[in-house]
Amino acid sequence: MLTDTFTTDPYWWDAAPPDAAATDELPEETDVAIIGSGFCGLSAALELARAGVRATVLEAGPLGIGASSRSGGMVSSGQKLVLTDVLKGFGEEEKNHALEDSAATYSFLQELIAREQLDADLQVCGRFFGAWTPKDFTTLQAHAELLARRTGVTTRVIPRHRQREEIGSDFYHGGILVEEYGGVHPAKYNRALRGAARRAGAGLHAFAAVQGWDRGPGGLNVRTARGTVRAKHLVVSTNGYTTADALPWFRRRLVPVTAFIIATEPLSPEVMDSVIPKRRMISDTRKELSFFRPSPDGTRILFGGRPDALRNDERSAAVGLRARMVSVFPQLRDVRISHAWRGNVCMTFDKLPHLGREEGVHYALGCNGNGVALMSWMGQQTALNILGRQNRLPAFQDRPFPAAPFYRDRAWFLPLVSAGYHLQDFARRPGTVIAERRARRSA
Repeated sequence: MLTDTFTTDPYWWDAAPPDAAATDELPEETDVAIIGSGFCGLSAALELARAGVRATVLEAGPLGIGASSRSGGMVSSGQKLVLTDVLKGFGEEEKNHALEDSAATYSFLQELIAREQLDADLQVCGRFFGAWTPKDFTTLQAHAELLARRTGVTTRVIPRHRQREEIGSDFYHGGILVEEYGGVHPAKYNRALRGAARRAGAGLHAFAAVQGWDRGPGGLNVRTARGTVRAKHLVVSTNGYTTADALPWFRRRLVPVTAFIIATEPLSPEVMDSVIPKRRMISDTRKELSFFRPSPDGTRILFGGRPDALRNDERSAAVGLRARMVSVFPQLRDVRISHAWRGNVCMTFDKLPHLGREEGVHYALGCNGNGVALMSWMGQQTALNILGRQNRLPAFQDRPFPAAPFYRDRAWFLPLVSAGYHLQDFARRPGTVIAERRARRSA
């Protein structure tokens, strides 16, 4: 089941590991200190440095150690805003503004990669959404029309009898395809952003965990594990790796949800053709959703999700996700797993991203599982705010940022939520869920 070289490091790190060598001495002062070396922090640093502003990125561990080098690397725009009720508190004009901004995130990512000539393995290959039940297929049909009308993307409804044109499986009850969505190699993208930010003049510093800050003459004294930096501005872009000790106000508003991904051993072109013939990105409508894709070089399947609310180690996740993968693709029953890793998805209580300032500190937080394009764009928007170059405020800026009673940093409710999702999936397809559990136990 596992290869002899099985590792709990992300598959992405084989090509682009986090940077542990960025240990230059911290500057005594800077214009903008940025906490976090993910897509958001690096995008902000790049935009600021291009404008001649001194930007200093502070990371608790090696650069790129967080979600930006652990995610599935799937790229989309605003489908979650369209297909859920998260905009129910918005007026019609506000809603249109939010949808325009969401679509802009995808365009921005493409433009950024092209402009900076970033080695990110960007592929616009389309994304197939598989229906977990026949009822879900009916819902997806309505979603396809709504997405096309509200966001301008090209959608196609794929009935079950034509499903094998997109996916080598009869597991789903049809689905929809969004042509413009795609994927990147997230760790290579992060590495390329680091290089672009450095070339523009930004300072990037590993092992400089921020421990807190206080106000001093002319700005903030930002205390880190490697000394204090005086900064005129401070940006928080830590998402699912925000700590309560250093960032208590923000941590109360963020819920880090652990997701796992496995990578198969290398597969032949014939096997890959039998699984994902058009090399699409794929996700489904389970409550505990699965998401999967080919590796950028087309040699492996990467399969992600949360297979069990009570199993939080990578080896157990490898067993559970492999069982789920084989239930979708029986032709992979003899394929071994080479990598299994975890990462934190940053959820907010209103399921919206948030930009703004709190006590003079800028923040860009809340990817809600849609972070590659969104957080890159939010980093740029935060930089434009600091530079005073915003022509129009983003739709997600300065909105109420809700917390939850009795919540500080331990998401005690997550196992209950996850168990509820599993029960709903069981109720809708009991035979499938039972078969997956049996496969896990027998592995």
